[in-house]
Amino acid sequence: MTKAIAKQKNSGFWERNRKSEGYLLKKTVLDISLKICRFILLFGMCFMILQPIFNKISVSFMAEEDLYSPMVVSIPEHFTTENYQLAAELMSYGESIVNSLLISFSIAVLQISVCTLVGYGFARFNFPLKKFWFACVMMVVLVPPQTISTSLHLHFRFFDILGIFKLVTGNSLNLRGSVLPYYLMSAGCMGLKNGLYIYMIRQFFRNIPMELEEAAYVDGCGTLKTFLRIMLPDATPILTSCFLFSFVWQWTDGFYSKLFLGNTKLVSTSLSRIVDSLAAFLQRLQGSPVTPTVAKTDCILSTGTLMIIIPVLILYLFAQKGFVESLSSSGIKM
Repeated sequence: MTKAIAKQKNSGFWERNRKSEGYLLKKTVLDISLKICRFILLFGMCFMILQPIFNKISVSFMAEEDLYSPMVVSIPEHFTTENYQLAAELMSYGESIVNSLLISFSIAVLQISVCTLVGYGFARFNFPLKKFWFACVMMVVLVPPQTISTSLHLHFRFFDILGIFKLVTGNSLNLRGSVLPYYLMSAGCMGLKNGLYIYMIRQFFRNIPMELEEAAYVDGCGTLKTFLRIMLPDATPILTSCFLFSFVWQWTDGFYSKLFLGNTKLVSTSLSRIVDSLAAFLQRLQGSPVTPTVAKTDCILSTGTLMIIIPVLILYLFAQKGFVESLSSSGIKM
């Protein structure tokens, strides 16, 4: 019965191809060729992205003799977890990950809170010099933070508000070495990538029909209640995406962390110093200055990188639904 149906479909195809003067066959071959090319391109892109990660995973479980063995390529011959133990000790992983979680989460929440208010204001309200202020927001996106690093250093090293602190105490405040500059910059929408979040949220709110707010106003809602009860629930996908971006960028940030939080142990700064920590560890172990080999250095660096990536992957697994919804809705509306 199945063979008969397949034969009937096959004969139907060739009959339709004969009536179309070969066009159906050409179209079918072209569609199949495009699918094969699309598969090859997607497979190549995925391989380029994932292959370095797979190499790091393989190297992280190799014993030191496997690093120099020409017979070992991807699969460790002497499987070990000592690299993870050593990397965790060199990075002070427990303390670093707790500090990074607290700072990254609190900064991300603060950034999204203020950027949501600012983005909604740019999307729905008219005020003097609106285009000028939005151009300033774009400048926050375009200007690299390294350009203003000297100004930031001096501003928070000699922090003062209209000269009040110096007038009262005789000295300005030194905020470097604390997390307070992070919070002040994020609360003022000058934190890491804040301009980008404002732009994304503004674009999302602009694509929501104004009839929803007008209906809420008719029902007696004020501006704030309409924003909290009507607009925020609809903006959950874009806020989830912005929160993920903020958390991940803060998690891996090295510029602001080194500029303000030099004394605070974070995973990003600990990873950047892991090579020096390895040399100091070997020196204490052997009692004389030792330069670690390139293979051992790369192995510990790869292991530390994976230990930083794992918490971000776990966060994405929990938040991927909202992230995908944001991408799909942005693709339809924008």
